[in-house]
Amino acid sequence: MLKQRIITAVLLLLVFLPALFSSQPEWLGCIGLLLIIAAAWEWGRLNALGFLQSFTLSICCLAIGLSLWTFEFAGRQSIWFWFSLSVFWMFITAYFFRNGIHSWTKIHFFIRNCVGVVLLTGTGLAFYQAKLIGTSFLASILLLVWIADIAAFFSGRRWGKNKLAPHISPGKSLEGLLGGIFAVWLLAFVWMAMADFFPQMKDSIFNRLSVHGWLVMLAGLTFLTVMSAMGDLFESLIKRSAGKKDSSQLLPGHGGVLDRLDALLPVLPLAVLISSFQAL
Repeated sequence: MLKQRIITAVLLLLVFLPALFSSQPEWLGCIGLLLIIAAAWEWGRLNALGFLQSFTLSICCLAIGLSLWTFEFAGRQSIWFWFSLSVFWMFITAYFFRNGIHSWTKIHFFIRNCVGVVLLTGTGLAFYQAKLIGTSFLASILLLVWIADIAAFFSGRRWGKNKLAPHISPGKSLEGLLGGIFAVWLLAFVWMAMADFFPQMKDSIFNRLSVHGWLVMLAGLTFLTVMSAMGDLFESLIKRSAGKKDSSQLLPGHGGVLDRLDALLPVLPLAVLISSFQAL
């Protein structure tokens, strides 16, 4: 299993990293489209759609995403678009975490899949928009989520006692979340210190928050870290409602695409929202 995980991770990085650092954002945009199409198919399979019906959900995400982008509903200046999407994320996570796994399955499968189209399309647009803002900006968001996840895992494993949502994900703990928050704070200070020597790192989520003061930066990073954990938990809730351990087996050794994107789903739109405020 470990060998399989490593091989898959290396192959993904060989495709992803050149596109991330390419001066042509279209390459990364194409990868983002493929990821969202795959994630939408997995969402459909987890929410009572058949094999072919789930492809229809993928096509819906693709068509709506391209339409919104063509008509510039999701550009950097479209602050209300990103604000609405972020509020929607906060609402659904608060509602379903409060009401439990069964509250998700009580909703008609058509509504559940419409929610998937909204969330996944928004994430795909945010992913591409973040690249257009700047490679450093997108890289800082990705690193924030990855560091938060890694730190939360090890902190929770070492000190975890108080469970965040034992009925959804028994492995997630308050201590793990606090460890993730602290690690992200540390990452921010290290990133900004390095940016003094590498100007290309200046335009990051950390710098955009720090211009409003240290307290605002720490509060903003805390909120983004919490939302990354909420994205992870929300996907776990959906999988538990479907009786699945992984969203699929599309990525050997890693489960599905949704399993790798879950924490990014709410964070990317929020980060672009922050950049929209910065641009005003």
